[in-house]
Amino acid sequence: MRFAVGDSRHFIPAHPTRRHNHILAALSQQDYQRLVPDLESCPLPLGRTIHDAGDQEPYIYFICGGIVSRYYKTASGASAEFAVTGNEGVIGIAAFLGGGSTTSQAQVLSPGYSYRLRADRLQREFEHDGPLPRLLLRYTQALIGQIGLISACKRHHMLEQRLCRWILSCLDRLPTNEMALTQNLIADMLGVRREGVTEAAGRLQKAGLIHCSRGRIVVLDRRSLEAHACGCYALVKREYDDLLVDYRQADTPSRTHRVTSVSAFAQQCEVGG
Repeated sequence: MRFAVGDSRHFIPAHPTRRHNHILAALSQQDYQRLVPDLESCPLPLGRTIHDAGDQEPYIYFICGGIVSRYYKTASGASAEFAVTGNEGVIGIAAFLGGGSTTSQAQVLSPGYSYRLRADRLQREFEHDGPLPRLLLRYTQALIGQIGLISACKRHHMLEQRLCRWILSCLDRLPTNEMALTQNLIADMLGVRREGVTEAAGRLQKAGLIHCSRGRIVVLDRRSLEAHACGCYALVKREYDDLLVDYRQADTPSRTHRVTSVSAFAQQCEVGG
């Protein structure tokens, strides 16, 4: 995977506090302070591989800034992204789901910062069924929803719609309306040819929605970009917004959390386009 984005390659922004991660921020002060001595600061420079396919996951990373791409790479070298993660979540869910390793890879798409916790320390939290395990399982449920919707999106929606959805998903996890990303990288993430991304981005630029320059995309009209995106963007965003509402109730008994049905979504796509 190529990360040619000029001077921003090794840029790491001033690291935010642990509470910039939504999961850590949802913990009570008492539960949070119990974790603090074991949370290790960990910068996320652009292009860093957090884990490769098949790696054991000895840590869970609480993302506090930046974007991490989760993707699969085939034997031929082709790749396709299935989820993006920012400060709403974590990387390393195998550390608490019991698998120990994963078939996918996780790589930093936009530089940022994280705090990591050893898997054996996290396991002690799960043994007591406290608020952190409940929050992590809720997050995993939302992540599964995102993965399912993106899978359906690739089958049912046009590249231009998917590009809008992808740009908006990244924008939600960044502090500005500008992204340092090449079209080659975007093509890798979407699993399409670069020429297709160039044509789709050109149409969006001509419509005044974005501005593209060498290795950079600036969103000029977010509302119109949302109107051009497929319905997947709104559905995934709602899933995470619902999760954030649940964060405020972290110390109450967990309620049943809705996850969008992928099969139902596919039927909706076939009917509504």
